[in-house]
Amino acid sequence: MPQMTFVEQDGTERTVDAPVGLSVLEIAHKHDIDIEGACEGSLACATCHVVVDPAWADRLSQPTDDEEDMLDLAFGLEKTSRLGCQIVMTDALDGLVVRLPRKA
Repeated sequence: MPQMTFVEQDGTERTVDAPVGLSVLEIAHKHDIDIEGACEGSLACATCHVVVDPAWADRLSQPTDDEEDMLDLAFGLEKTSRLGCQIVMTDALDGLVVRLPRKA
């Protein structure tokens, strides 16, 4: 099973099992990682904002216009910011690293 690493706001790294087909948001919730996901993955908010490690950013599909519109509402936006609900785990993403941005 693929794994991924979440870097929490305090810098703590948590490597977890990341089942293929689940979104980063769903994986976070499964492992009690502190990502809100207020809209439950329906692409209607930016509360699942994560910052993808630059080494992984080019391996992801490009964000849709709808995702980019929602990201505009996120606090602490960075060049590799994405919504966790829009990153779906695949075998090719085994080892993915994302950082949780600081909260407002």
